[in-house]
This record gives sequence, C-alpha cells and structure tokens, in this order.
Amino acid sequence: MSRRGRLWGCAVLLLCGAAWAQNPNPPQGRGRGGARFLGAEAGVPGPVVKNAPYSAEITTEISQSLPDGNRIHEVSPSRVFRDSEGRARREQSLAGLGAIAPNSNLPTVVFLQDPVAGTSYALDTVHRTATRSEWTLMGRRPGQKGPGPAPARGPGGGGRRGPAPDVSNVKTESLGRQTMEGVPVDGTRITTVIPAGQIGNEQPIQIVTERWYSPDLQIYILVRHSDPRSGETVTRVTNLSRGEPPKALFEVPADYKVVDGPPRPGGGAK
Repeated sequence: MSRRGRLWGCAVLLLCGAAWAQNPNPPQGRGRGGARFLGAEAGVPGPVVKNAPYSAEITTEISQSLPDGNRIHEVSPSRVFRDSEGRARREQSLAGLGAIAPNSNLPTVVFLQDPVAGTSYALDTVHRTATRSEWTLMGRRPGQKGPGPAPARGPGGGGRRGPAPDVSNVKTESLGRQTMEGVPVDGTRITTVIPAGQIGNEQPIQIVTERWYSPDLQIYILVRHSDPRSGETVTRVTNLSRGEPPKALFEVPADYKVVDGPPRPGGGAK
C-alpha cells in the first residue's frame, strides 16, 4: 500500500464511526499524544432522528495561547447531510490531522451512516473503496441489528487525564431561546470549577461550555468550550438548509469496492 493509502487508513481509524451527523457534539481540546481531533468524535452513532432532514456546513476552530506568547489556531471544515429516514453523510477534511501526517496532502474523507440498519461506511475517494462496519448494539442479541440505547453525553472536559471534577462544582444555567441559522435554539452554559490542589493546580481552574441546541433538528447549532489548559474550541453550524438531500448522497457509489471492517460496540436510538 502506498504511503498516502496508509495515512488515509490511519485517519479512518481515528475518525470512523463518528457520532457527528446525528448530533454534532464536538471534542474538547487535544486528544492523547497531542493529536487534535477536529470536528469529529470517535464513538457510536447518535439517536435516530427521522422527519428532520437537513444539510449544513460545520466548522470547528481551536485556539490556544502558549506561555511563550505563541498562539495555535486550527480550523477544520466539514459538510453534513441527513435525510428523513435518519441516514447521515459527513464529508470531513483531514487537514486537522497534521500530527499524524505532517506536510501531507490528505484528502477529504466521506462517512455514511445508516443507524437503522446498523451499518456505516468510510469512503476512500482516492482508491474508490468503502470500508463497511456493523455495530454490535448494546442491549441486543448477538448479530441483531437496529437501534439501541443512546450513549449518555455530559458537558465534557479537556482532553487531559486527571480526576473528574466534583459534581458540586458544576453549575448549569439556561441562556434562554434565540434563533440561529433560521431555527429556534435553546442555550445552556455549564461552568465547572476544579478547586485549587485537586489536580496539582495552585489556583482554581474554570471550564465553561456553552451550547445552543435545536429541538427541531436535534443537533447543536453552536458549541463553545473554553478550558485554560487546552484553549478554546468553537464548533458552529452554518449554511443550514432544511430541504431533503438527494438520495444518492447516502449510498456507496456503484464503482466502489466494499471491504469489511471490524464490528463496533454500542449504538444509539431514540
């Protein structure tokens, strides 16, 4: 396999199975080893959302100021589509994976998810192959497909190890309702304070996550996460259209070779 093919495969291992399209809940800061995961979250599919089709662009920006005055700013764009049956497509730029492939011209990869059938595909647009994965859903008999219980999702923290903050130091407040991208959204601010000395810190650390959620589409339109340890991550949905996307977007092209990947544990549905 060519170096480009190996890099693409590595990227798929990092990103495949993302929970993004059903409910884009972005990652916070850096992953282990310093790599940043921009605009994708490794995991299982989110709840099946029917009769709420849309297409949009999603941009994740990470900004971090270093002690020496230097500043890191990274941007990862993607496009997402969902049809009335809950099938989803994400076209993800791999530009944010420079940590595993410095100076490489990685392509955009495409992920297809059918949470009802319990099948996903990662499309290699260069070699025209589709890696198929099936989910072994929690709470179901071996080999049985279909929607299962949705994984719990909390406010999340930084990408660092350490003890979980005491829940008594977490404050949740409503920000009311606004309109973003033409849809009503409900805002929530979650503030977590890590007391001085809990993780070796001399002063309290305040982590703030602000989320604006669309009940109609069941997705976040805007998420802003600020952590002094890892900087600020902002993920926003733009150019939102609520029309039905073309059916062909959710199908593997006929000239692609389909190969099987390993089954994935877990699953989600409403």
